[in-house]
Amino acid sequence: MLTPSPSSPSSPIVHAAAVVPAASRRPTFYTLFVMLLLAGLALVPTYAALSGQAFYVTLFARIVVFAIAAVSLDLILGIGGLVSFGHALYLGLGAYAAGVLAQHGIDNGWVHLGVAIVLCGAVGFVTGFVSLRTTGIAFIMITLAFAQMVYFLAVSLKQYGGDDGLPLAASSRFGNMSLGDPATLYYVAFGFLCLLLLSGSRFVKARFGMTLAGIRMNERRMKALGVPTLQYKLGAYVIAAILCGIAGVLYANLTQFVSPSYMSWTTSGELIMMVVIGGIGTFVGPVVGALAMVLVEEGLKSATEHWMFIMGPLIVLIVLLTRRGLMGVVHSADARRAAKIAAKIAARSKRTESLS
Repeated sequence: MLTPSPSSPSSPIVHAAAVVPAASRRPTFYTLFVMLLLAGLALVPTYAALSGQAFYVTLFARIVVFAIAAVSLDLILGIGGLVSFGHALYLGLGAYAAGVLAQHGIDNGWVHLGVAIVLCGAVGFVTGFVSLRTTGIAFIMITLAFAQMVYFLAVSLKQYGGDDGLPLAASSRFGNMSLGDPATLYYVAFGFLCLLLLSGSRFVKARFGMTLAGIRMNERRMKALGVPTLQYKLGAYVIAAILCGIAGVLYANLTQFVSPSYMSWTTSGELIMMVVIGGIGTFVGPVVGALAMVLVEEGLKSATEHWMFIMGPLIVLIVLLTRRGLMGVVHSADARRAAKIAAKIAARSKRTESLS
């Protein structure tokens, strides 16, 4: 009886070796989930137009804008391990950059965006330079203190509405495109979110991202290796502040209003919860967290005026049941699938050894 040679296509060895690349070509649950999520978000304006429910565009635009702010927080919280309780400061600064300029008759969107980036970058650099010299609860309290300082400053600006806020005098315009149109605003925000997620997936594999992750795991060892840890953390902090400021410009155009409440500690807490519920350090997780929190909140509001009484225990339940967030469930499914594939490969290898 002739046995096939190891190089023959019918050889058990060749067949077993083909299992790994064949399995790796199959998309993971994580990839499928992200594709379905983004496809669903992209089709929201189309569905709203076909169903005659224009409210969906505004609702999901709010989700996308908060997702951008939450992803920016995940950069320092999930990758850098920096729990900032004042991140909403930059959401408010971005909104006020658009609101104050519009109040003075400037509706150029590039000017709004440029001022927001410079303002948030400068404030982020100053506050980060001070707060990043501390760790733990001290860092949390200092970031909270800075945010509250600017919050009360905004409240004291009576010429810009004070505690009541001010309506956006003119929407941001980029040439012939105005963010005052809900569909235009939605697609701009969604496009920026997709760009942010793509950049984030590359960031974690880049030198900057890997160094930042190393600092989170063991900063003392990274210092011993000669890594300027403060510079890396400060750079990430400033980038996160700028990204959140851009979300603030979009949020001002969405609500057509600017208020000090945008930079309050409660808003910072909501952003943290979005990151935790979705999954820390995943970038896609904050998008899922923003989607879940806003939709559940709107659903509970329509059902009862005591929606917070239900929302609180629900958040606690989600955190307890999914310790890695909602995206942790997807990652667990991929891990189980990988374990099954590994078991099949091991069994096939044993069978091959017995035949040879």
